[in-house]
Amino acid sequence: MKNTKKVTPFILGAMLLFLGACQEKPKKEEPHEEPKERVKPPKQIISLETSKELYDNYSKNRAELIQSYEAEENDDENFKAARFASWDFKTIKQYIAFIEQEAKDAKVDISTIRFYYANYPNKKRFPDGKKVIHPRQNSIIILPTMKVDGTDYGFYIGEDGKAKLIKDAVDAKGIGSTSEQNGKSYASFAPNFSAPPALFAGQSLNMNHGNSGPPPKGDF
Repeated sequence: MKNTKKVTPFILGAMLLFLGACQEKPKKEEPHEEPKERVKPPKQIISLETSKELYDNYSKNRAELIQSYEAEENDDENFKAARFASWDFKTIKQYIAFIEQEAKDAKVDISTIRFYYANYPNKKRFPDGKKVIHPRQNSIIILPTMKVDGTDYGFYIGEDGKAKLIKDAVDAKGIGSTSEQNGKSYASFAPNFSAPPALFAGQSLNMNHGNSGPPPKGDF
């Protein structure tokens, strides 16, 4: 009996330790994240001072001339030349992901993103039937390019899923047609709508329809 009394506390202690261990929840290991390397600014970043100078140069050398032209040509003294085009950040990210996807499927590499200056027509509808929201305003067309024989060319995805050059899908005699200047050819963006429809079947990668207008107060 004496031995039993001595052993009992040890047995009870062991049982309590065992029960406590069973109740302990396993510790979750914190995921180890490697510190991300800071992104360096591109060498093309310019200072605010340079930005202001470039903006003012456009005001004096371009915007005033545009407004004078519109006042005289269209009798519109209230016309204000657009100073920017913008897309929300999600749309830009979606566009980048989209053109990367299409280029990958077509097995080509995007060499540059090109921004073309553009101007909306003085009419109510585009050729595709969409409404012209800002007649006569300047705008931007964004498109990807691919390198062919050392030169960057804008491209789209043809009906066969392959990358096609925009310059091969435009009318050589249309608006802004190919012309010889200093021995160089400059391709038009004007589609040849008299050509067979199959020529333009496929997927365009050109983006437009951003928000544009005079600068918001506070930028420059």
